Amino acid sequence: MHGGTSRVSAILVALCRRARRGRYKGARCIQNLALHPTNMLSRLVIVSASGLRGSGPLGAGLVQASRSLHTSSQSLAPVPSLPEKGSKVRHGIIPEELFQLLYPKTGVTGPYMLGTGLLLYMLSKEIYVINHETFAAASIGAVIIYGVKKFGPSVAAFADKLNEDKVAKAQEVKDLAMTSLAQAIEDEKKEQWRAEGRSMLFDAKRNNVAMLLETNYRERLHMVTNEVKRRLDYQIALQDLHRRMEQEHMVNWVEKSVVGSITPQQEKESIAKCITDLKALAKATKAQATA
Repeated sequence: MHGGTSRVSAILVALCRRARRGRYKGARCIQNLALHPTNMLSRLVIVSASGLRGSGPLGAGLVQASRSLHTSSQSLAPVPSLPEKGSKVRHGIIPEELFQLLYPKTGVTGPYMLGTGLLLYMLSKEIYVINHETFAAASIGAVIIYGVKKFGPSVAAFADKLNEDKVAKAQEVKDLAMTSLAQAIEDEKKEQWRAEGRSMLFDAKRNNVAMLLETNYRERLHMVTNEVKRRLDYQIALQDLHRRMEQEHMVNWVEKSVVGSITPQQEKESIAKCITDLKALAKATKAQATA
């Protein structure tokens, strides 16, 4: 035991010397190690684990402690359930456990005398000074106490009703889940019974697949036929368009050539001839009308 203690002391001294050569000073290192035993243990385990692994019972114990720090059976213990209702209190805010704790030493009046003494001490030493905010706080506290006394039972009943409704809904969900699981079990049994006739089902599926393949082949053949017909119709329409465009171009060219071959003198003569013919036609029409 003395040998293990001296070995730990030597390791601590070595750590402090190393820290003195680094960024920490010796006094600060000792203070940190003294104030933070958890950090001291972690540094000790991390730095000297390799050296202590084969150095006797103490080193093996430290290494084993570092391994089982977060894997103990206590960390795997179940979490205790929360109580549905809070513990008893006195005067609305003071827990009953405080009175029970002071009863063996101070008696029944001890907690009250303790509270009164603390209040008088704070007032006499002016730790707490009574001002307008004190009266405001007292008024607000009185209103709160009155509200709790007046509306507390009804609010508590309403909250209990909400809690009961939630529990009922949770139970309903549980019942529905149980029913659905039972139905799933029955369905699974029925499916197992149906699986016995899978040979006939597979034959029917093979026939269906063959019919689908044949239908798909027929549809593609029909699609190819329609595409070929559409392209042939397009070629015919294209040839008709070329022929019509050639005819229109020929007619426009002839008309343009005829119009271009007429001189201004011929145009005037033709206009005069047309006017003369119109006058003669008008006279003839007038003579027929009078006759």
